[in-house]
Amino acid sequence: MAQAMTVGRAAQAAGLTRKAVRLYEERGLLPPAQRTAAGYRLYNQDDVDTLTFIRRARALDLPLDDIGTILTLRRAGPTPCGAVRDLLDARIAEIDNTITELLALRASLTASRDTAVAADTESEPNRSICPIIER
Repeated sequence: MAQAMTVGRAAQAAGLTRKAVRLYEERGLLPPAQRTAAGYRLYNQDDVDTLTFIRRARALDLPLDDIGTILTLRRAGPTPCGAVRDLLDARIAEIDNTITELLALRASLTASRDTAVAADTESEPNRSICPIIER
């Protein structure tokens, strides 16, 4: 194995933690590492390149399952950029939906807060927990 690296060196080279490297290997995103006679994992530059790709894909908030799909497609043939575009489009749509939901929640919270001044003067201490929420 050319330039064999321990898990710590491979993790550092890819900008990850040792725990992340082990997790990605366990999840099948990396092929099983070769081992020394003492049982230490050994990685090569191809593994570091894959780990770097995984880190960058996670920075785009792609789930590990999607990253695994991308890696499987790549190992089977040419670059899977079409599939990646589809995954990114789906993630953008999810984010757009979340933004819409959060804006609606913000409007609701703002409306509730705006009733606070009136609620403070109208509250019935023995009958209400908090009129701001109960309205």
